[in-house]
Amino acid sequence: MKASVDKELCMGDRNCNMLCPEVFKYDEDELMSIVLVEEIPDIYKALVIQSAEECPGGAINIEGD
Repeated sequence: MKASVDKELCMGDRNCNMLCPEVFKYDEDELMSIVLVEEIPDIYKALVIQSAEECPGGAINIEGD
């Protein structure tokens, strides 16, 4: 599974950073969240899916299983 954050849609609320800081980090320069890993480890997949579902801007995209 891979995740990405759409720069145009990210509202910078940092919910994903709080839910899964091992995968998401807030970039102060870009004023948006970024994904820290290329491939999401199995242990964090459920949190990444939850982050995408709860993202108010719908900015988190998930590919794969």
